[in-house]
Amino acid sequence: MPLAAVVMTLSAAKGTAAAQPVRKEPAPADTLVPHDAQVIALWPGHAPGAVGDSTIDRPSLTVFAAPAERATGAAVIVFPGGGYAHLAVGKEGVAVAHWLNSVGVTAFVATYRLGPRYHHPAMLDDGLRAVRIVRSRAAEWRVDPRRVGVMGFSAGGHLASSVGTHYTAQAARVDAADTASARPDFMVLVYPVVTMFDPLAHRGSRTNLLGDAPDSSLVTLFANETQVTADTPPTFIVASTDDATVPVENSVQLYMALRTAKVPAELHVFESGRHGFGLAPNDPYLGGWPALAATWLSRRGLARASESGPR
Repeated sequence: MPLAAVVMTLSAAKGTAAAQPVRKEPAPADTLVPHDAQVIALWPGHAPGAVGDSTIDRPSLTVFAAPAERATGAAVIVFPGGGYAHLAVGKEGVAVAHWLNSVGVTAFVATYRLGPRYHHPAMLDDGLRAVRIVRSRAAEWRVDPRRVGVMGFSAGGHLASSVGTHYTAQAARVDAADTASARPDFMVLVYPVVTMFDPLAHRGSRTNLLGDAPDSSLVTLFANETQVTADTPPTFIVASTDDATVPVENSVQLYMALRTAKVPAELHVFESGRHGFGLAPNDPYLGGWPALAATWLSRRGLARASESGPR
C-alpha cells in the first residue's frame, strides 16, 4: 500500500470523534515521501481476516533508510495515530521518519488496518508482523536485528505498546518471517492511548479496536498498563498535562507500571501541548522533546544525539 496514496485520504478524517487534534500547525508536506520509496506489503496475498482487497485492506511498511554516513544500524517502526479510525501519516509518520533518519535511524512507517472495518486481532497482527518483517529482513536494510524498536503516537502509541506487551500473542503466521521474534528492543510512545478503562480511556480508540461492547476480559487485556512485565522493552514516553483527548494519566500509569516492573523508562510531561502535537516543529518549548528522545536513544547506542529539535 503506497504511503503517498494514503496520506491525503487518511489524514483528511482528522475531525472525527475518534481523534481530536487541536494544534493549528501546518502539516508536513506529503511530498516528503521519496518518489522511489520502497513499500513492503506486510502480508503475502490477503492479510489474515481481510474483508476486501482495497488499499485499506493491505497494510504495509514504507522504508526510509538512514543516510549511510549517519546510520547507526538501529531501526524504528513508526505507527501513526488516528483513533484506530484513520492515520495521521504526515506529521506522525513521514515527518517522524525524516527526523529519525537525521539521528541515524532507519524508519519504517506502518499503515495498519483500522476500525470500524476491522477490530482486534487485525491491528495487533499487523503490528507484530511489522516487527517480524523488519527483523527477518534486517540485512536487506543494513539494520541490526537486535536493535529494532517501535514508536507510536496516540492510538498508534497504543498499538506500539501492545506490540511491546503482547509480543508472545499467537498472531497469524504465514511464512518464514514469522519465525522471527516480535519483541521490540525499545519503545518510544508519544501522547499514547494506553488504558481501556473508563474514565481515562479514549473511547473512540477502544470502540474501533474492540467493538461497541467488548468483553471485560478483552478490555483488561488491552489496558496495556496491566500487561507490563519485567521483559517489557525499555520505554521513552512524552505527553502533556493539558491533553483533553487522551488524559496524561494514560502515560503516567504506564510509566508507574514500568517502574514497578523495574523496566528502564523515562517520562516527560510538558505543562502544555494538548493532543496531536507531533514533532511540534513550530513550538520552541514543546519542540524540544525530539532532542530528549534522541539523547535517550543515543545512550543505548541506537541513535546520534541531535543538537536541537526537528529541522
